[in-house]
Amino acid sequence: MRDVAIIGVGATAFGELWEKSFRSLGIEAGMKAIEDANLSGDEIDALYIGNMSAGRFINQQHVDALVADYSGMATNNVPATRVESGGASGGVAFREGVLAVASGLHDMVLVGGAEKMTDLDDPAIGSIMDSTADAEYEAGLGVTLASNYAMIARRMIHEGIATREEIASVAVNSHFHGELNPGAQFRRAVPLETVLRSGPVATPLGMFDCAPISDGAAAVILCPLEDAKEHVDRYVKVAAVAQASDTLALFQRDSITEFRATQAAARRAYEAAGVTAADIDVAEIHDDFSVAGVMALQDLGMYAKGKAGAAFLNGETHFDAGKTAVNTSGGLKARGYPIGAAGVAQIVELAEQLRGTADKRQVKDAKHGLAQSVGGNGSAVTVSILEAI
Repeated sequence: MRDVAIIGVGATAFGELWEKSFRSLGIEAGMKAIEDANLSGDEIDALYIGNMSAGRFINQQHVDALVADYSGMATNNVPATRVESGGASGGVAFREGVLAVASGLHDMVLVGGAEKMTDLDDPAIGSIMDSTADAEYEAGLGVTLASNYAMIARRMIHEGIATREEIASVAVNSHFHGELNPGAQFRRAVPLETVLRSGPVATPLGMFDCAPISDGAAAVILCPLEDAKEHVDRYVKVAAVAQASDTLALFQRDSITEFRATQAAARRAYEAAGVTAADIDVAEIHDDFSVAGVMALQDLGMYAKGKAGAAFLNGETHFDAGKTAVNTSGGLKARGYPIGAAGVAQIVELAEQLRGTADKRQVKDAKHGLAQSVGGNGSAVTVSILEAI
């Protein structure tokens, strides 16, 4: 297997982008990544597109062909593949792109992720998102994605793993960084009291514990590591990509205060990259609900169980704190959560951090970055580790 490099990245702004279509968002992100890699579209061998539910959000299936067509790559008969894995769609698409290059199947791959969510009303959007859990035995009986995460939060509080204030501080951390990201949907820091007093969604979680509905796209360019210097001066090595699964429904698990798919994927990724959790300088984790951020740092081995919440509350996760910086992009909570784009956007942020181009939120001397992308209630998880060159 060949080593793989990221030589170009690009992303749109995230938010309620009424004036932009799904296809225009995807093309914008892809063209930015191609330009960043000093390439032309003719040099791309394959496309992998992370997208959760364009068929329901915009009534458009076959979005792999759509992107190939409107990017001009269909005329060259470039293979395009859509990847769907709930909230992990972008993370799984990235893994597929890396494997395609590592195996020698393709030499120059564009991995993109996109979602256009805001054209529907809130109940319709909620129904689509709930379908990433068990639609028959959970959502069909009124157990929404939000209520599943609320049950996790209640259990964690009951067991003394995290306090309500510590869980809320995950959102505070993301907004702290989102204020520094010009592409974030919400560029405003929020105090802890704002999160705690926000309108109820599913007790104990409130509105500010939940990632927003968003439009947006992100893209990266992959090639063999040995060829990277022929295209750009600054590039990033993909040290590991790992994926794991768990039961679709939350009630089928022995414990709901941990995601064992994250634990398994992290073990595999650390082993493949030859690093430990202590080596990670910056992490992009899947904080679609604030409680997921606490679980992520524990499941990734960065903090012992019962200690991660305090790290958020005490500001240890800030980009300038001297420890592992978490969600410097603003995370899903503040940067935004266009579902198919989220996992790829995490990779974009890490690449910028490791290249030293993250501007006001730059982590000093960042060497290793980790991305955790999650589908449903931890049913599908990817963990990717990048290394500065």
